Amino acid sequence: MRPTYPDVELALLSRWPETRLEPSLDRIRAICELMGDPQSAQPVIQLTGTNGKTSTSRMIDALLRALDLRTGRFTSPHLQRINERICVDGEPLSDELFVDAYADVAIYADLVDQGQPHPLSFFEMLVAMGYAAFADAPVDVAVVEVGMGGAWDATSVADASVAVITPIDVDHASFLGDTPADIAVEKAGIIKPGSRTVLASQPEEVLEVIMGRANEVGSMLVLEGADFGVESRTAAVGGQVLTIQGVKGRYEDILLPLHGAFQARNAALALAAVEVFTGDAELDPDLIRTGFGAVTSPGRLEVVRRSPTVVLDAAHNPHGVRAMVESISEEFAFSPLIGVVGIMADKDAEEILRELEPVVAHLVCTQNSTERSLAAADLAEVASGVFGPERITVVPRLDDALERAIGLADASGEDFGDSIGSGGVIVTGSVVTVGEARTLLRGGESQ
Repeated sequence: MRPTYPDVELALLSRWPETRLEPSLDRIRAICELMGDPQSAQPVIQLTGTNGKTSTSRMIDALLRALDLRTGRFTSPHLQRINERICVDGEPLSDELFVDAYADVAIYADLVDQGQPHPLSFFEMLVAMGYAAFADAPVDVAVVEVGMGGAWDATSVADASVAVITPIDVDHASFLGDTPADIAVEKAGIIKPGSRTVLASQPEEVLEVIMGRANEVGSMLVLEGADFGVESRTAAVGGQVLTIQGVKGRYEDILLPLHGAFQARNAALALAAVEVFTGDAELDPDLIRTGFGAVTSPGRLEVVRRSPTVVLDAAHNPHGVRAMVESISEEFAFSPLIGVVGIMADKDAEEILRELEPVVAHLVCTQNSTERSLAAADLAEVASGVFGPERITVVPRLDDALERAIGLADASGEDFGDSIGSGGVIVTGSVVTVGEARTLLRGGESQ
């Protein structure tokens, strides 16, 4: 009997979770070989880095579609539904096509599970499903975001023709290393012989590692700041207007409907990636404007409510929170700003909170529904040393935490020394927390 979407979801979730890793490409190679190597059916633009991968992936996707190319896009993690991770023509697979992709992979999964020391994981199954769906569509190009790292990430079963590396900082230290340079070694593994590499601005120690790998395998390298970058940006209603110096040309009056300097830099990176993918000629500026104008990035400085304004941002490490805080300070004028924060237990909660403290008047400590979530009371214990106990409220249930924060933001500003009616709420700390908050605030609407 044909499985349903819930059946497939349950079957996937019964496998090794994304947090349980066994560094090897053997399993994904084995199943792709049995399937006829769908990862080789189209060119791949692969992205790695610490922050900005999903937003940059979505921008690359939108630009390619504006150029009349059919796209596949694989990103992770999802905000609300698993099928968000696999998109064709900019849209998540329908439940029916998601089930079809699972069926294409599942008939070979048992063979691979039996022949390997460890079974295929949740993430490996999804990667195989993504490549299968892209080959079946078929697409002209796949935009593929790594799950973690680079060299041994399952997405690297494909040899990408363009490697895109977003800013690198310390995250997933227990898996990838304790310094940016250590992490760069792993992430540089997506650079394949004869490929082209598009690199965001990086610390010197990271740049040395990436340049060394590119030279080793003969990859052409273009660098933010030297070969491309944001020339200017001005705030606009609903986003910002950019001038970008690309690799092949200069592009003016680009309306990007996203907030934040970091999104402007992501846009420059995305444009450079598309330029080197498409060839030598300057791209049509009108098509570039069309592509950027269609970009959305759910859960990334996303305004989901007004009066008071509620902003969602999936920043989940100190580097990402720092960029978010800079953008919040620049783009909004909340008085007070109330934070709703739920963090995974394996993250650097203290440093995340230190980045938030200068802009958040009051912190509502909460937790998401997963077992990995740091308990709200434990988060509050850490937060008391950063904010002081008088600036903290503990509300374990996320729905209640949102209600409490909205009430604080809506209340008379006298409690915070601010004017009435100018408050806002930022929900952050984890992709899962933001995804669950998005469901609560926007209902079942996905992407």
